[in-house]
Amino acid sequence: MKARYLIILIGAFIILASCNDIDNFDEPGTFLTGNVVYNQDPVPVGNNEVEFQLWQPGFGTLTPLGVRIAQDGSFSARLYNGDYKLVFVDGQGPFRTNIVNEQQQDTIFIDIDGDKEISIEVTPYYLIQNASFNKTGNSIEGTCRLEKIITDADAKNIERVTLYVNETQFVSDNGDYNDARIDGDFTNPNAVSMTVEIPEMLASKEYLYTRIGVKIAGVEDMIYSQVEKIDL
Repeated sequence: MKARYLIILIGAFIILASCNDIDNFDEPGTFLTGNVVYNQDPVPVGNNEVEFQLWQPGFGTLTPLGVRIAQDGSFSARLYNGDYKLVFVDGQGPFRTNIVNEQQQDTIFIDIDGDKEISIEVTPYYLIQNASFNKTGNSIEGTCRLEKIITDADAKNIERVTLYVNETQFVSDNGDYNDARIDGDFTNPNAVSMTVEIPEMLASKEYLYTRIGVKIAGVEDMIYSQVEKIDL
């Protein structure tokens, strides 16, 4: 009996030691930061609606780390040092990923050995150019020019153009991120204009945030202008 209890006690010590090893495992301390860009300019998207995946081959089970893109096109991820593969899942983003070469296609290889900043080049279907916003009376007017970037066999049409207003800096088609919105006429893509009335519940605010978004036919994620703060 004593021998059996001794075996159980030794086993318990081994389990406790293993748990301590797990608890003492260092957390990732290296940062990968950067922007998703087109011609070196960040590509604005819906906040946390678009992501890419980081794979670390040969490091335990192959499970990707999803990295969400902020609404201004930036991203940040805390990682362990090592080699990673960066890929976008098909259908993610209002853009087409760029082919690196015939062998690796659009996969990007990244060597992490200390903090690193990168730019991920993509090609958006459209860009919102010269976005401008003004408060007139009890309304906010937004104007812009729409530029079609992809014109080959992958070209897509515009489904709608929308002006959004929100009381916080997060502004998008997501219902939690807009207090007012209105669709605009984009028959002439070089001169799009929309005016949305400021809701009564926001009339006493000192400022609001606004941006324009474009829904592209057959593409889930919208492309936007950068968010702009409007003083009331």
